[in-house]
Amino acid sequence: MSFFLGQRWISDTESDQGLGTVVDLAGRFVTILFTATGESRQYAIKDAPLTRVVFNEGDVVPSHEGFSITITAVVENNNLYTYTGHRVDTNEIVDLKEMMLDHFIKFNKPHDRLLNGQFDRLDWYQLRKTSLNFQYQQQQSELTGLVGGRVSLIPHQLYIAEEVGKRFAPRVLLADEVGLGKTIEAGLILHQQLVSGRAKRALIAVPESLMHQWLVEMLRRFNLKFSIFDAERCQQYEEGENPFSSEQLVLVNLDFLANNPDQFENIANEDWDLLIVDEAHHLSWSQDNPSIEYQCIEILAESIPGVLLLTATPDQLGHESHFARLRLLDPDRFYNYSEFIKEEEQYGVVADAANSILSGENLNKEQQKTLVSLLSESDVSNAINILSIDGDEDVKQSAQKELLSQLLDRHGTGRILFRNSRNTIKGFPERKLFATELELPEQYHQCLQEYICSDDDEQLMQSAVSKQIFTPETLYHLDHQEQEWVDFDPRVEFLINLLNENRQQKVLVICAHAQTAKDLEQALRVKEGIRAAVFHEGMSIFERDKAAAYFAQEEDSAQVLLCSEIGSEGRNFQFAHHLVLFDLPRNPDLLEQRIGRLDRIGQTETICLHVPYFANSPQALLLHWYHQGLNAFEHTCVTARAVYEEFGEAMMHTALQGLWQDDAVSNLINASHQLHIKIKADLESGRDKLLELNSSGQGKAEQLVKDIDALDNQHELAQYMFSVFDVFGLEQDDKADNAIALQPSEHMLSANFPCLPEGGATITFDRQSALSNEDYQMLTWDHPMVRGSMDLILTDEIGNASIGILKNPAIAVGTFFIENIFTLEAMAPSQLQLGRYLPTTPVRILLDKNGNNLSDKVGESVLDNQLSPVKKQTGLQLVKALKGEIPKLVEKAENFSQLKISDIQQKALTAMNSALDEEHQRLTALAKINPNVRQSELDFIRHQQTELTHFINNAQLKFEAIRLIVVSH
Repeated sequence: MSFFLGQRWISDTESDQGLGTVVDLAGRFVTILFTATGESRQYAIKDAPLTRVVFNEGDVVPSHEGFSITITAVVENNNLYTYTGHRVDTNEIVDLKEMMLDHFIKFNKPHDRLLNGQFDRLDWYQLRKTSLNFQYQQQQSELTGLVGGRVSLIPHQLYIAEEVGKRFAPRVLLADEVGLGKTIEAGLILHQQLVSGRAKRALIAVPESLMHQWLVEMLRRFNLKFSIFDAERCQQYEEGENPFSSEQLVLVNLDFLANNPDQFENIANEDWDLLIVDEAHHLSWSQDNPSIEYQCIEILAESIPGVLLLTATPDQLGHESHFARLRLLDPDRFYNYSEFIKEEEQYGVVADAANSILSGENLNKEQQKTLVSLLSESDVSNAINILSIDGDEDVKQSAQKELLSQLLDRHGTGRILFRNSRNTIKGFPERKLFATELELPEQYHQCLQEYICSDDDEQLMQSAVSKQIFTPETLYHLDHQEQEWVDFDPRVEFLINLLNENRQQKVLVICAHAQTAKDLEQALRVKEGIRAAVFHEGMSIFERDKAAAYFAQEEDSAQVLLCSEIGSEGRNFQFAHHLVLFDLPRNPDLLEQRIGRLDRIGQTETICLHVPYFANSPQALLLHWYHQGLNAFEHTCVTARAVYEEFGEAMMHTALQGLWQDDAVSNLINASHQLHIKIKADLESGRDKLLELNSSGQGKAEQLVKDIDALDNQHELAQYMFSVFDVFGLEQDDKADNAIALQPSEHMLSANFPCLPEGGATITFDRQSALSNEDYQMLTWDHPMVRGSMDLILTDEIGNASIGILKNPAIAVGTFFIENIFTLEAMAPSQLQLGRYLPTTPVRILLDKNGNNLSDKVGESVLDNQLSPVKKQTGLQLVKALKGEIPKLVEKAENFSQLKISDIQQKALTAMNSALDEEHQRLTALAKINPNVRQSELDFIRHQQTELTHFINNAQLKFEAIRLIVVSH
């Protein structure tokens, strides 16, 4: 390599520095100044990673003065080049010395890089080509957005997510019973909307107590990093600045919305795509007096296109409040409560007709008449006749399916309300209560009596300390420090015995307070040497993950996880089936949340609920109220909220009076049980089986599960990501059978690899491993590490120019080929879903030295398997020898690729119009019999067609990569 002052060179390793100039030669070293960045580099002349920049006739090059010339002649004098050509702007003939070239020239176009010796390794080229092919597949995939959640593949959840997530601006009420996964459904819908581009900004509003659960669920399950906004955070912004402009994904609590009018105005002034409201039954409403919380959500729902409301009690807290939630979703449709009641009578007729069909009994004359009337625009007489007489069961099932399908379309709220119950969703385990009565220690008895006698009943009810009568260890330590509670509390010995008796079993312990959990861990370790993990709100999310992982792993792990109340929020410990309720919460919903950590679909064992309680104590009162009054331990208590609102205060009064086992307690329990039985019967008689059938997916979701499971079991993603890790220089170590530990290295191609923390990360491609180990990242095609890697490769020049040596005795030595990769792509707003019809489409053109197109004759894999890499110096010599031929062949390749554009566009237009016409026809027909189809949905489909036609017709060809292939010995 010969260097002379004033020559222009480009760095092979830092091409983003622009054009460099030789400014100093000293002995064995050369100094290059990169004027574009103001930086200089000193290199050893012998092996400097530099390439001399030389342009050719016909090239258009810019000067540092701002004009460009089209080169007509190149003259070398004293080792420096002078380019003669016509100015592009004035057509004047000028000379441009290489010293005067624009410093900011970068060679990122494939053929420019190749011609200037900036070529990459063969595996880099292969990675780019593979990335283009996978991008093409994923943009069209019907599963995009559904596969990325760290969730079990549960049919009804996936059905709701797919049905709602693919809609334009979905507005629905998710009302599954407790434990059926409303949060997961909402997360899947949100994830699908964000990944597919249908939404960009989301606002979640939840009660204060659920803030942490939502933050963790969205991050751990869906890789969605929400930002919590409260009064303290908003104060960090300057006056006049809208804090909510700074984040795309925002989490707030409902009290904050209601009590901070200025900040609520800031939220309302922002553009959001999707609003999610959990515990929506708290939004109390009456025609004359809607709550402030309701009014806030109403204002937001008017301007935010997509709205998801979540509640486990759609109609249990009053019919009027149910109407109020539907009114939030569609105020034009549900505008008057009286009209809604009249219309619901029609819903009832539809539901009754469906129940008749579902019962399996032959239809009587009245039922037949009702069905004919309801389905008057269709000829269903044959199906009705089949169900009215005894006959072949398969034929009857087919007729049943036909009639139910048509009835579903007529269901009044079936399109905007989804509700599954445990009656229709199977797969839940049994729950068995093991209550152990213990003697109340004298220390606890004394402090309980002192507290109860310290004030009158009403004053005690107002006291923040009142709830601690159910956790006597915390009440004891308010005034007593002389002895640690773990030294005399028999529940500690009970827990030690339970763990020793079940040494091979994982045991989850939940108690109300963090300090109780920490004290228990120390006692287990000191008294018995039992390995335990602790999980509480004082720990960071990373520390909680670490504790959960220590509990989850099979070897060298904790036998027991000791959780504060936060352990009942959002975590999945279904691999365990022993749950110790060290104390009992006052609210039955919270009790169900605790049990719900183990009582989940997929739990394979009977859940053993161990409850140590003190005889003649507030704990005993709670235990009997829950077990005998609500049957809340061994069954999901769907009546819990209503019974608690009726008797919760009376239960608390009774506890504070010290009446824990007399007639007053029996009366309270009996009255609670009677109400429980009545509400449960009302709910069962009012069950809308047609709605539940629709919400569960009628078997459609089973195919979704199979498709996602099949995708999970493919190896392409793992192979692709290992190639990415190799090319980018990440350190990889096997951590377990299905897990890899990734670490940044000193020689990484990019300093900021997507989603890789400084301390590294553990990844897995196995769904079950990810579900069992929450500190693992589960890589899917939706994961931001995968999507980010693909973007990093395809938006940079990585692998877009390469050289390979082909050793094939059947081809003459010296023969060469040019493989060119183009893409046809169009830029369109993401909500239009262009990629479904015209994904970024790779077009491969392989030319021989004479310009003949061999693309259809020589497959990609044939060449890939026969090529070997070339040394840098050899590659430079080959480029120099073929410099005059390559540009002509690239131009021919572009012409060949242009011929394919029209065919690709026509196929895209046909597919798009066919799919959207069908969807428009379906919804138009549905709108005639079900007014819950919004006109905005129909309008959007036509708008989408018009816009997509424009963008498809204006798709452009982009040159993505080039590979020079030379035949050698």
